[in-house]
Amino acid sequence: MKLLVADDDPQLVRALRITLAAHGYEVIAAGDGAAAIAMAAQAHPDIVLLDLGMPKLDGIAVIEALRGWSDVPILVVSGRTGSADKVEALDAGADDYVTKPFQIDELLARLRALARRRGGAPAESSVAFGEVEVDLAAKAVTRGGSRVHLTPTEWQILEHLARHPGALVTRQELLREIWGTEQITDTGYLRLYLSQLRKKLERTPSAPEHLLTEQGMGYRLVLDPA
Repeated sequence: MKLLVADDDPQLVRALRITLAAHGYEVIAAGDGAAAIAMAAQAHPDIVLLDLGMPKLDGIAVIEALRGWSDVPILVVSGRTGSADKVEALDAGADDYVTKPFQIDELLARLRALARRRGGAPAESSVAFGEVEVDLAAKAVTRGGSRVHLTPTEWQILEHLARHPGALVTRQELLREIWGTEQITDTGYLRLYLSQLRKKLERTPSAPEHLLTEQGMGYRLVLDPA
């Protein structure tokens, strides 16, 4: 799988090139925003790892430019930790966001999740976490071997998260998938449904381990460690 790393920190690029190559990725690099766009058009990477603070064109401009002609998954890797920066990147078209400094295991997990969404890995027919098993084919959920009843909307939310395990799913994406529009005002519907799902599926609903909220952005289903 080919990764485009767009970052103006040569030491970080070198470290990522070595580490990701050791995990089977082919890495190409760009040191500024304009070069990132040109490299993406020329090399057609499978995933783009993108810093926001780059010369010539910043990361937001790169995302907007790429989204004009490509649906390549974009993982922002940035030192900007504010929620406003994250929301701006996601609204511009990024698929996920990791803040620096990061653990390489987390970065690799995010890359695997994006590859699944891209179709780079076969879709699973079932997903398991904790005591819960989600049978996507049968549209059934069990916990500790016992059937769990979900409302149709609860199932739709869980199914969408389960089909993209480990990946950030934005609120806009869920609103579009379930209610058919991004324009609907989220007046707490998603928080309510996630709260209900946690009560039914989490060991400690008030301190969820799997159905996580990414503040200001969306939700993520975290499976059990391998």
